[in-house]
Amino acid sequence: MPALKPTSFSATITWLGRVSPDQGLRSQALQTAFASFDGIAGEAHGGPTRPSCSRVLAQHPRGTEIRNTRQLSIVSAEELTKTAQAMGLDAIDPEWIGASMIVEGLSDFTHVPPSSRLQGPSGVTLVVDMENRPCILPGREIEVEAAGFGGRYKPAAKDRRGVTAWVEREGDLTLGDSLTLHVPDQRLWAHHETL
Repeated sequence: MPALKPTSFSATITWLGRVSPDQGLRSQALQTAFASFDGIAGEAHGGPTRPSCSRVLAQHPRGTEIRNTRQLSIVSAEELTKTAQAMGLDAIDPEWIGASMIVEGLSDFTHVPPSSRLQGPSGVTLVVDMENRPCILPGREIEVEAAGFGGRYKPAAKDRRGVTAWVEREGDLTLGDSLTLHVPDQRLWAHHETL
């Protein structure tokens, strides 16, 4: 019996990017990208492993080599617009927040179930790891472009920073591609509300 259910929900890729190791957090826009098992070529967050960061300090000391489940940062266009509005900005350029991909068409995108898949027409399949919690680093890039607004990013992006993901199946990603959402076929954990 399949463990993942294809849904009628899909998202369109409206922006692609890559964070170069020598560029800080800022992304560089791309028209197309090949997603290999290591992520997007030249991506600072790529590779099969990574040093642990603040997001997993309860499990690993900082800098411990762990499996890389955050090869990509995927953000919803709708949520990015809401974040900009909450900050008092007309828009936030995806480059400023280190995005790998902006998608449009999936409401409440930041909260799709962990382990969901986004599958494109080339067969490329991205596994959602978890919510990408807001941090101060995008705010620093925003401050360069819009002085006085950088500090507003972290609280404005709460619950709409998108997700981190890793590549399960290699393939091409192209602007305009439709990604179909597949979700785990399981009920919510009985103890979820006690956390």
